[in-house]
Amino acid sequence: MPESNKPLVVSTPDPRTLDLIFTPEALQHLRERYEIVETEPDSIAALPEDQLEAARYIVGQPPLSKETLDRMKSLRCIFNVETNLLNNMPYEVLFERGIHVVTTGAVFAEPVAELGLALALALARGIIDADLDFRHGMEQWGGEGNKNARLISGSEIGIIGFGDLGKALNRLLSGFRAKVRVYDPWLPPSVLLEHGVEPVDLHTVLSNSDFVFVVASVTSENQGFLDAEAFAKMRKGAAFILLSRAGVVDFEALMKAVHDGHIRAATDVYPEEPLPRDHPVRKLHGFLHSAHRAGALDLAFKKMGDMVLEDMDLIDRGLPPMRGKRAERETVSRMRSKPVDRN
Repeated sequence: MPESNKPLVVSTPDPRTLDLIFTPEALQHLRERYEIVETEPDSIAALPEDQLEAARYIVGQPPLSKETLDRMKSLRCIFNVETNLLNNMPYEVLFERGIHVVTTGAVFAEPVAELGLALALALARGIIDADLDFRHGMEQWGGEGNKNARLISGSEIGIIGFGDLGKALNRLLSGFRAKVRVYDPWLPPSVLLEHGVEPVDLHTVLSNSDFVFVVASVTSENQGFLDAEAFAKMRKGAAFILLSRAGVVDFEALMKAVHDGHIRAATDVYPEEPLPRDHPVRKLHGFLHSAHRAGALDLAFKKMGDMVLEDMDLIDRGLPPMRGKRAERETVSRMRSKPVDRN
């Protein structure tokens, strides 16, 4: 039997931990208000029957079968702190029963957007190469070091995808007086216009941009859609910044476009993570790297816990969750992003 009359929470936040996503004060609050049952993602079905029946919340994104859900008669919400909506549970059953699935991925929007802007600035002004040259006594002073430099200010910028990350990036770019165009087939033009960006097709984003930021999730419809043909449409010398998931890109084609000198690129994500030591992209000139670290700030992780607690409080009071982003019936089954296995 559950140990108390407190609502029961099944905790399986892999690869996160409760200590990672909650401040000590927030974790104390969680434990005071709820009974916590900690388990592994694949072990939920083996929990005692009374715990399954009493569980009100799940913190994590564990695989769940319809049979297990049928035993969880009190379940109200699954808090996905892994942040990818994985195809590992029968969402149609959850929707039919009115069980919410919410993701806390919005906490990463600002940190990732800031690093994306930093990568764009580094590409635009050759900051990394200039620093390396200086360390080796090969620096070029003044204008000699700016032969290929350009400004973000007043430039033409394309954004592919306009979820939380795209919106955060657009806010950062607002001070650069740039022309921002957006391609997002899941949003009506009016939503984009309300954010001060121009809704356009993919061809326009690629061919009319000095900087292209890719912040789109991987779906069943867009895997590898940024291919050799797409890169050929880009302006010579344009910068391509990949911030969401590598699955939307033909990575070999991207490498070739950089190798041939047609574009420059920067990425925070890769087809394989960690990337093999001998992967050729590591030595590719004109290609900047970040090891999937753009969003992994302690500040962002702790915001996850705050969001979970606030939404639990709302649901406890008979209200819908409002801090996490709710999975949508029409799109959740289309998500194809790989799960993360490290923080």
